[in-house]
Amino acid sequence: MSKPSNCITVTEARQLQDNWVATRAVDIERAMGSVDTREFLFSVAELQQFLDYIKAGTGLGPQPGVRIYFAAYDSATNDKATVFLAPTLGVTPGSPNNYNLEPLNQGVSGFPPKNY
Repeated sequence: MSKPSNCITVTEARQLQDNWVATRAVDIERAMGSVDTREFLFSVAELQQFLDYIKAGTGLGPQPGVRIYFAAYDSATNDKATVFLAPTLGVTPGSPNNYNLEPLNQGVSGFPPKNY
């Protein structure tokens, strides 16, 4: 299998992560009063199962996509930040979410955060 055309280099990924830490993590830490997680881990099997769920639930309609949302648990939990992956009915920026399918959450969050 060939590498997807939209892959970036390790150097580019590190720079993007450094940019996020320098421009956002400091403000989040200041507002929260503590460091927040900023990386999340899903197994390949979990992601494949979710992709298969989306494909099966979309039918023969448009090419489905996955939109990734930043989110946060309520203050009653120890976890602060999270992400969830939402099925979409297309792959363009304006594509609507597919609310007939449920989003994926419950990834493993890194704490303390692990830089790329």
